[in-house]
Amino acid sequence: MMTTRERTLNTLRRSRPDRIPWLADLAYWIDYLFDEGLMPEKYLREESNREPQSIISQGLAGRFSEDGLQALHRDLNVGFYLQGYFPFTTHYDGVEITEAVTRNGRDLSRVTTIHTPYGDMREIWDYICDTHSWAPREHMIKGLSDLKKLRYLYEHTRYEPDYDLAGRRYTSAGDNGVVLCYIPKCPIMELIALRAGVMTTAYMMMDDEKEMELTLALMEEKIDESCKLALDSPAECIMSPDNLSSESIGVPFYTRFGKPFHQKWCDRIRERGKFSFVHLDGTIKPLISELSDAGFDVIEALTPHPVGDIPFSEIRPLVKPETILWGGIPAGFFRELNDEDFDAYVKALILAMKADGRSVLAVGDQVVPGSSFERVARVARLVEEHGKY
Repeated sequence: MMTTRERTLNTLRRSRPDRIPWLADLAYWIDYLFDEGLMPEKYLREESNREPQSIISQGLAGRFSEDGLQALHRDLNVGFYLQGYFPFTTHYDGVEITEAVTRNGRDLSRVTTIHTPYGDMREIWDYICDTHSWAPREHMIKGLSDLKKLRYLYEHTRYEPDYDLAGRRYTSAGDNGVVLCYIPKCPIMELIALRAGVMTTAYMMMDDEKEMELTLALMEEKIDESCKLALDSPAECIMSPDNLSSESIGVPFYTRFGKPFHQKWCDRIRERGKFSFVHLDGTIKPLISELSDAGFDVIEALTPHPVGDIPFSEIRPLVKPETILWGGIPAGFFRELNDEDFDAYVKALILAMKADGRSVLAVGDQVVPGSSFERVARVARLVEEHGKY
């Protein structure tokens, strides 16, 4: 019988495993378990904490990133593959950055101010404990006047490798998964998702296209430096964590500003014998065809109908034959469905994935707060029963 690692690597190499691989991103659920005091003590005892990175570098390794994390996955019979790990640290030379964190009950606010010769930029991110998640309350970029400041920030940014965790995971995850690292988002999604928001980005593009193109070109030049470090890391899988949805970036914007970047790095990842992933966790059509054409080996976090916009069985015609489809179980189903309906949905999905032959069962996109340990563990039993080729 194959291990989870063997099944996953076989699928990545376009060979058929003994059964459908099952892996999941548990990070959101883990935050819920911590916030509500529900994380079993045995995993806390096993965990060796890793210092979280600054939100400016978007590091998401978190407080639960190794021994206890891997024990939790093994006990639930869930394969491990990602937790938001960037294999580099970000440094700013000649830029003063101040951060202030305030607490309001269980909630947090982090105010980050970046001081440049052209003026300051400020962003505010809030952690709402009831939702167990961070979100921006105030974006760093408010309009065109901030782009010169942003370029100054990127001009004075450098990166250093941080490979220890990637190396350790070949042992800690072992036969229960693969080792995956992140590169940053492509420049246009860096603006849309993190720096400015979709509306401000769109307005800036309409108001001064040349200024935007200048900014995106400089961002890409610096982001390429960090991508090279990720490519040189021990990781066998490289993820572009763009959090894409066809509702947040349409095909015209993507093909012009995102796809060339992705094509460049998919080619370089493949040349190194590694596997490229992209995160598409929203509306699937029509962006998935463009992502497949860009060359990604894996399109990950797919959420099909009835939560998404297309049934799983209709996705394959939209992508290249060699593209691996990864995901399939809508996140809310782990909490909202009764056992009978959950089993029926997952069984039907497993059968569809077997018919497809190039799919990995996972979550679209993370197991949600309120889900039970039993429900997460239930998937492995369904795969064992129905997932054999």
